[in-house]
Amino acid sequence: MKILTSTLIVLASMLTMSFVNIGGYAIGDKATDFSLKNVDDTFVSLSDYKDAEGYVVIFTCNTCPYAKLYEDRIQGLHEKYADNGFPVIAINPNDPALKEGDSFDKMKERSSEKSFGFPYLFDAGQAVYPQYGATKTPHVFVLDKEMIVKYIGAIDDNPQDVNSVGVKYVEGAIAAIKAGKSPTPATTKAIGCGIKAAK
Repeated sequence: MKILTSTLIVLASMLTMSFVNIGGYAIGDKATDFSLKNVDDTFVSLSDYKDAEGYVVIFTCNTCPYAKLYEDRIQGLHEKYADNGFPVIAINPNDPALKEGDSFDKMKERSSEKSFGFPYLFDAGQAVYPQYGATKTPHVFVLDKEMIVKYIGAIDDNPQDVNSVGVKYVEGAIAAIKAGKSPTPATTKAIGCGIKAAK
């Protein structure tokens, strides 16, 4: 009986260890940098933004209806904040083998069609989104200049109708960081399509 109990304890410990960080970053965690290919064929890292006061990292894609609803709002965030210390960096985490419309070539087409002013990066090999813990498109992570995660969740409280938005979560998070405060709320539920991950 003692051997069985000891075995169960060891197995439980192993399972617990296996699931450490499975949810990705939490508020207060330091994000690691990345280097991902942009639609202009250059590689982009957070460290490229030498004068950044923070970063708005958005996992999004071409094909999700929710992502499409937010495209203009993402562009709006870029236009409002890129020159104000908070660059927008969009990342497509989907496996194009599962969603052909999210291929790198299709990303280039979409970026050109919509005249995206922000970098639109491809998470080739799907290595970055699990680190962040992104589960949806779109899913937002606002970091401060030290790459500390300050806000995780949705862009605002109304994906369906931009004219009915009551709370602009990302804008509120940026304002709080600029004021030296912690965003409230620090987390919200991301509403969107599940990320298409390779098996």
